[in-house]
Amino acid sequence: MLFDIGGVLLTNGWDHVSRGRAAEAFGLDDGFEARHALLALDLDTAQITLDSYLDRVVFDRPRSFTREAFLAFIHAESQPFPETLAVLDEVVATGRYVVVALNNESRELNAHRITTFDLARRFDAFLSSCYLGMSKPDPGIYVRMLEILQRPAEACVFVDDRAHNVATAVELGIHGIQHASAPTTREALRAAGVQI
Repeated sequence: MLFDIGGVLLTNGWDHVSRGRAAEAFGLDDGFEARHALLALDLDTAQITLDSYLDRVVFDRPRSFTREAFLAFIHAESQPFPETLAVLDEVVATGRYVVVALNNESRELNAHRITTFDLARRFDAFLSSCYLGMSKPDPGIYVRMLEILQRPAEACVFVDDRAHNVATAVELGIHGIQHASAPTTREALRAAGVQI
């Protein structure tokens, strides 16, 4: 059982919506999003640290706010989706499945979210982009996941909110479920043979 985190179990960690709110709240210039785009993949695959990212994307010039205030804003953007976490908890409670996170996230934000939302209790492993050095929808991350888990693709069920991430998994033989809501995901899991 493979679950994405942002957009499924929690809000997205640092997506365009959060960045837009940050730009408005902190009065960031128009070039902020362009600077982010240049470093987003490096951040998600831990080629750079969050501090280095902030140095180059936000604190590339004097600011009227502190790094601590900006980090607090980023952290506050992460909120739980209780109904979908309840679905995950149902899966975990069966004790029948290896439950793994397959998500794109920077190392520091991933650690914050795991701790804040007690995700380590729910997952057997975190195959996050920051640990694997590649991100969805790159087919390589799914291949690496299968190699690490030593499971055939057809034995895996993957839940993600983004169609292109699910499509890549399906192309590799993984059963993919595009998450839209907790009730529809629960029903799709049952239809896939997950006993919850």
